[in-house]
Amino acid sequence: MSSIKVRGAKEGNLKSISLDIPRDQLVVLTGLSGSGKSTLAVDVIFQECQRQYLEAIGLQGIQKPQIDSITNVSPAIMISQHQTNKNPRSTVGTLTNIYTDLRMVYEKLAVRACPSCHTLISAAACKEETEKVEGDFKVYMVCSACGYKMDKLTRSHFSYNTMEGACSKCEGLGKVMTLNKPAIIQEQLSLEEGAVHYWDHGAYKEYQIAVLYSAFEHYGVPVAPGTPVAAYSEAQKELLYYGVDADEVKKRFPDLAPPKTVSGGKFEGIYTTLWRRLSEKGGEDNRLSVFFESAVCPDCNGERLAHLSRHATVADVRLPELTVKSLEQLLEWIVLLEQSLSADSDELVQVYLLDIKTKVQRLLNVGLGYLSLDRATVTLSGGELQRIKLAAALDSDLTGLIYILDEPTIGLHAKDTQGIIEELKRLRDKGNSVLVIEHDPDVMQQADYIIDIGPGSGKHGGQIIGEGTLQQLMEQEGSVTGAYLQRNESPKISNRKGSGEYLEIKHATAHNLQNVHVRFPLDCLIAVTGVSGSGKSTLVFDVLAEAAAQSSSRQQENVVLGKELFDQQITIEQSAISKMKRSNVATYSEVYTEIRKQFAGVEEAKEKGLTAKHFSFNTPGGRCENCQGLGFVTSNMLFFKDIEVKCPVCQGHQFNEEVLSVKYEGLSIRDVLQLSVEDALQLFCKHSKIQRILQLLHEVGLDYVQLGQTLTTLSGGEGQRLKLAKELISNKGKRSLYLMDEPTTGLHPVDVDNFIVLLNRIVDQGNTVIIVEHNQQVIAAADWIIDLGPEGGNQGGQIVFEGTPAEMMAGSQTSTAQYLRQSYSVV
Repeated sequence: MSSIKVRGAKEGNLKSISLDIPRDQLVVLTGLSGSGKSTLAVDVIFQECQRQYLEAIGLQGIQKPQIDSITNVSPAIMISQHQTNKNPRSTVGTLTNIYTDLRMVYEKLAVRACPSCHTLISAAACKEETEKVEGDFKVYMVCSACGYKMDKLTRSHFSYNTMEGACSKCEGLGKVMTLNKPAIIQEQLSLEEGAVHYWDHGAYKEYQIAVLYSAFEHYGVPVAPGTPVAAYSEAQKELLYYGVDADEVKKRFPDLAPPKTVSGGKFEGIYTTLWRRLSEKGGEDNRLSVFFESAVCPDCNGERLAHLSRHATVADVRLPELTVKSLEQLLEWIVLLEQSLSADSDELVQVYLLDIKTKVQRLLNVGLGYLSLDRATVTLSGGELQRIKLAAALDSDLTGLIYILDEPTIGLHAKDTQGIIEELKRLRDKGNSVLVIEHDPDVMQQADYIIDIGPGSGKHGGQIIGEGTLQQLMEQEGSVTGAYLQRNESPKISNRKGSGEYLEIKHATAHNLQNVHVRFPLDCLIAVTGVSGSGKSTLVFDVLAEAAAQSSSRQQENVVLGKELFDQQITIEQSAISKMKRSNVATYSEVYTEIRKQFAGVEEAKEKGLTAKHFSFNTPGGRCENCQGLGFVTSNMLFFKDIEVKCPVCQGHQFNEEVLSVKYEGLSIRDVLQLSVEDALQLFCKHSKIQRILQLLHEVGLDYVQLGQTLTTLSGGEGQRLKLAKELISNKGKRSLYLMDEPTTGLHPVDVDNFIVLLNRIVDQGNTVIIVEHNQQVIAAADWIIDLGPEGGNQGGQIVFEGTPAEMMAGSQTSTAQYLRQSYSVV
């Protein structure tokens, strides 16, 4: 059997390892978090596969990993967790091209009313004519009842991303933005007192007020400083809100030209400024979100399409009605449609229906049957996005490739994991090598080969400590994973009873929830479980997290009672912490502020006149200006993805030579950013503020992460644990409600045990922790379980069990209960 031969890999924490990885096999890389799995799979194997391939076709630019050699490789495809498409127009339907196929079906078969005789006519039964109009070809159809010629509805008319198809009011977004005026201005205050909220900087506020007062003078409507905005005249308010170029102002002062200069009073208007900023930022600036509210488009009612397009039907169903169905329901509809079609109609759309069925079935196989085509891509978890990419990979007939996947079972209930395993095997059986970074024993059980990396994290890892099948791994003395799997775990015996108080949800109907009524005991660790798509996240994050504190049940649906019992709510979801490559673990946790102070206090720094700001890579002064402190520059690879290469000026060191010459305990500021949390704990052992922050990073299982690691490179689980650490840093002495979405993502079972200790400590301090989880260890360690189901999508949304882990294993027949019993050998 051929193999990928890695020799002398020294990248990251890898300790000059050499190994043979079987080709054309399903291979699992496992080990503690930070042990070196991703370094081996991504930074060594994937990087070198890319480099050798590009050099073979005459392109240069990718740096060779720190290895002696890798042989017997081939082009590689990386399927990662990281979200890449932030376009609000991107949906599951557009990402998978299923919506494109549906548009073709509607072009061929759509039924609409003839504008002339009002008879319902089918596109399939009408003749088509094509004419050249102003240089472009235009397609017409002739009514089969009266002969009237009309514009044909084409695939473009069924796209909300085209001028022909999009609703003109919302431009195909389904939502319109409106100003949240109370968040922008408090009219009872004067401008000097801070009436305009986003004029928050002293100098900026004074500047804006001066320009506005000049505008008032220009138009002859002066106002006394300190006057509350509520006391302004209509003319003064129009100038404040809309600015001197607004139609309202021009109508009010028809004989006065707007000021030409800022000093003369050229004031933009506070509302106009916000609309401009929103347009420029494209919704990417989170600071703007507080000033706007999103509302369903009143014209299309959120259906995105223009009037004619959204009212055309196939088999009495409109296209927007199909996009909100789950993929499972969509497949049922397609099957019924096929059965109802005539031979002629079937010939028109057969190829599109087959493509839809194939793609939907593959998405069902990877546990995503609960998704709908209109689900925005930006709302998908890392695991969901990765499984969509996996399903897409199966559409390819390429063979001999190396596929590398980063925890493809993330977000999956144990019941759904088998579907993923079957798809991985199918990928392998096409003649590809499949390398999977995984902690799930079910995947290991069915892998052809397992490589265990460790024995610890960071500098304590980077070695091959076990190889072979799962059974062989369990027999190898040095394998940490094998040793864990041999442990005979016992479920939790005693559970916290709670304070006797409850959080209560009544009549929950969001998404697929079916009038759910449930109570959460306070001062407990609560696991919300259930198969994928059963409604867990909807219940916790869309209903519970979004509800304001209520003291009565005046509203009819999604009522939440008891939130007033908490000082604060801390919601920690899987969404990325930051899209900025300038944000790293040190800056986000705010430990970098304290570290810079220590460097500025070094005698050598004082002598050179260096302050704390010179040790920041985010501001000019001490950083390398060629790369602006990033340590790399971006190289355009034309039709390949851009790559980042080491800055040629600072050689990746981020700072100028003067700053780098200052040493703290023999280390430069760059050296410190390269330290792991564990090593930094030792370096700053005498500084209590730094120690406290680093200790919390250690306790959430991040001691292997480098201080300078960019936040965009963190996995969903790492990002969540970093958010949790930051909340714990700043929230002492408050009664808090913690809501978490699968925080154990990316953790080895040994690390999960340590994380559970931290969760218990949080609860013991008088807090309530509610976790949406599939991890069997967390479920077994909870005080209370709320299980949703019985299935996903429209067959879910019900509470199928409430009780302790022991009660679940003793009597419940839900999917969660069955797998929990298997994990703990309870029959």
